Amino acid sequence: MKLGSDICAVVTGGASGLGEATARELASSGVKVAVFDLNEELGNKVAGEIGGVFCSCNVADEASAMAAFDAARSAHGQERILVNCAGIALGRKTVSRDRETGAVKGHDLSSFKKVVEVNLIGSFNMTTLSAMGMVDAEPVTEDGERGVIISTASVAAQDGQIGQVAYAASKGGVASMTLPIARDLSRDGVRIMTILPGLFHTPMFDTLPDEVAEALGRSVPFPSRLGYPSEYAKLVGQICENGMLNGECIRLDGAIRLAPK
Repeated sequence: MKLGSDICAVVTGGASGLGEATARELASSGVKVAVFDLNEELGNKVAGEIGGVFCSCNVADEASAMAAFDAARSAHGQERILVNCAGIALGRKTVSRDRETGAVKGHDLSSFKKVVEVNLIGSFNMTTLSAMGMVDAEPVTEDGERGVIISTASVAAQDGQIGQVAYAASKGGVASMTLPIARDLSRDGVRIMTILPGLFHTPMFDTLPDEVAEALGRSVPFPSRLGYPSEYAKLVGQICENGMLNGECIRLDGAIRLAPK
């Protein structure tokens, strides 16, 4: 698929981090971008700066997502690109012991469900709703391609650390559904890909002391630093333009393999 002004895109989590970088990268290629996020202030700011449109969206809520797609399509037309970047992280062990009392407590089920709801169910919800529009659209390439959907998992899907059980499970689900969805949509010319980022400098890292962030960066074999959101965004653009990339998960991680903790 050739990126340009005749192509429309939706980026979830587009108000910050990897999503913001992706929205800006696609817009720089002329693509009309709809920024989906719950943060209206930042979402409107990003959309305004890239000449796009902001749509408030809870990715895990079907009604909210449908309303956001309706608004985006009214403004730009049928999206041919969906990038799922919306997600949350949680650090909690399966079982932990209070240091003072020695009391044992388990991972609360509500927070586990919340992470899975946003990261996994939210990605599936957005994928399904976007694909419903794509399969009815006219092809945009000689091969009959109608669209591409790119989700965001994490290297934690394959080597999750201590305390990442909910996060790793949710991202593992995103990775595992990539191939079956690609097969489901193959006859309709819709490609499905997933990116597994390693350690990237996103707003999540802004809460860490500088020395901690720098130490994490040095743990990456090469280049020995945190990834730039722009590097993730560039891979999104390359996936969009390379029609043979389908049904696969790509680690974008500088060769890191996460240690247990």
